[in-house]
Amino acid sequence: MDMKIEFVDLKRQLFGDPVVDTHGIKAEIDALLNEVIMNTAFTMGPYLELFEKEFAAFCGAKYCVGLNSGTDALEFALRCSGITSGKVITIPNSYFTTASSISQVGATPVFVDVDPKTFTIDVQKIEKEIDAQTKAIVITHLYGRPCDMDAIMRIAKHYNLEVIEDCAHAPGARYKGKRAPIAGIGCFSFFPGKNIGAWGDGGALVTNDENVARLARLWRNDGWEQKYHHEILGRKARLDPLQATVLRVKLKYLDRWNTARRNNATRYNELLSNIKEIQLPMLADGNYESVFHLYTIHTQTQEMRDALFKHLTKKGILVGVHYPTPIHLQPAYRQLNIEVGSFPVSEKLAKTTLSLPMFPELRNDEIEYVCGAIKEFFDNKFSE
Repeated sequence: MDMKIEFVDLKRQLFGDPVVDTHGIKAEIDALLNEVIMNTAFTMGPYLELFEKEFAAFCGAKYCVGLNSGTDALEFALRCSGITSGKVITIPNSYFTTASSISQVGATPVFVDVDPKTFTIDVQKIEKEIDAQTKAIVITHLYGRPCDMDAIMRIAKHYNLEVIEDCAHAPGARYKGKRAPIAGIGCFSFFPGKNIGAWGDGGALVTNDENVARLARLWRNDGWEQKYHHEILGRKARLDPLQATVLRVKLKYLDRWNTARRNNATRYNELLSNIKEIQLPMLADGNYESVFHLYTIHTQTQEMRDALFKHLTKKGILVGVHYPTPIHLQPAYRQLNIEVGSFPVSEKLAKTTLSLPMFPELRNDEIEYVCGAIKEFFDNKFSE
């Protein structure tokens, strides 16, 4: 019997799953939201500050600045680090704004290919892209797996570079026991489908640097701390207290949800381990603890990926493709004149990556159904 499985089912998080008799968290959110509404506390103020304090503590950092998106977090992290020109190293197989934020501040993104096993930045390829104009490295903890931070920080220290971490996929991820961000400034997205998501757009910059935090607060609020006294040319980029309150409730469950994601990933790997045509993601080891924002498998060819996508969709399984066009091949970056083939690992991933359903409330019977459909596909379509 066919099932219908969402890629991300936010309704279960809110309303529960009658199949396993869970109740969800909507009533808990409603109670706190009602308090904010009764106090008409709709911008800035104590309810935002409560979340900022709690999220900073969760990350093991001193400061959190709530923003309206992870994109602004990345841009402000660069600006508040004094980077408004030169070159910034990043990867081509991330979401577009990882690089576009670099461009928005006036710098130029310089791409480094990724490791074919971890899909995070290939640390062996970073140094050859560094020159006198290089000012920073923006790394992405892609799919929720931390990068090789020891190697990255050694390189950054040697060349006196800033390290900014795109943690949009990785709230709660750990590297050698420490939660992201590891090196300094971390940029988070609270888009609804993230591991911890708002009821709309949201983001945060997390840091131990008091001056960076102060500047980020200026940037998000038209450049002022004291009303009508504008210190810099900032803009409006605030996380509103209603969204912060939703996030406060969800933060209490984030570790539990991340554990469920890891358990789901382990089960996927167990059931798919005998299919030789696909590459499975790496699970946690002693140094790297992923939070599996995405669970991705990787086929041998684009034809195989696209056919599997259609097969699973017909079976009622919603899947995704992250990211179908690498950033260096996007029309917006045609002026960089980067040729096809320049970053072979990232370009192959764009053609062969398939993201399977992944959310904390995903049930074992659903994982078994997904894996059964994948096995059926390879038994019938690509068996030789």
